[in-house]
Amino acid sequence: MLSVILPSYNEELMIKTTSKTLSDILEKEKIDYELIFVDDGSKDDTWHEIMEEKSTNSRVRGVRFSRNFGKEAAIFAGLAEGQGDCTVIMDCDLQHPPEKVVEMYRLWEQGYAVVEGVKTSRGSESFIHRMCANAFYRIMSKATGVNMKNASDFKLIDSKVVKAILKCPEKNVFFRALSSWVGFKSTIVEFDVNERVAGESKWNGKSLFIYAITNIVAFSTAPLQFVSIAGFFTFLFAVVMGIQSLIRYFNGKALEGFTTVILLILLIGSVLMISLGFIGYYLAKIYEEIKGRPRYIISDKTD
Repeated sequence: MLSVILPSYNEELMIKTTSKTLSDILEKEKIDYELIFVDDGSKDDTWHEIMEEKSTNSRVRGVRFSRNFGKEAAIFAGLAEGQGDCTVIMDCDLQHPPEKVVEMYRLWEQGYAVVEGVKTSRGSESFIHRMCANAFYRIMSKATGVNMKNASDFKLIDSKVVKAILKCPEKNVFFRALSSWVGFKSTIVEFDVNERVAGESKWNGKSLFIYAITNIVAFSTAPLQFVSIAGFFTFLFAVVMGIQSLIRYFNGKALEGFTTVILLILLIGSVLMISLGFIGYYLAKIYEEIKGRPRYIISDKTD
């Protein structure tokens, strides 16, 4: 059986459309399936729509969070609840082409444990959004050693991969990277991002920036390495400026270095503050992990 996990946040307009679209495609291909909608603390009638769809489609299952815990938590909840031999994770807004699910499933039947959905285009995203996304994935690829180019949450994973991912105990996770990190035989399916059918995107510049920082810290120590690199270059700069100051001193022009001293203080102070910020953020994440709180809290489930 195929489990399809659909994280849903304020998607009341999409539940029935998504359920019908996927059901029609999978039933036509004679694929046994279940649809798991995970309501991530929606503020609209998403849960009501899931319950209504459940009453008309026995293949639909629903999980409701007590509050908004984020997309990563919704994905992990779906993975824990799924009963399929393989699982597809996709967006509820149908921007991930539903017909590609069949292609992924056929590749799984051929023996692939992970089928990655790789974007060939990013839809109607703005140039700045596209540029920032590309920069983020380049940084993640270099920092983790995992190729994250055009990565997405749209993918199929075998049940043994699901078990391996669920064994990872950390609370701050980056699913896109983790599903590649665990290994297993993999292949790709290319897709173009569809336009949203209804509703509006829940992502904006601020949320994407926070998402990027959180995931870089969750899966990489690159920012901490930046602290060491910045310290090294600051040291080199200090050596050069120290030599210059000594030369001016012996030439009787020491007072002219006042501006240089101010600039040095500002430079070193800036590097120190940035470094302390990175270290503090990592300490905060360590603190969150040590508390051992659950990734999510479920308030309701369908039968």
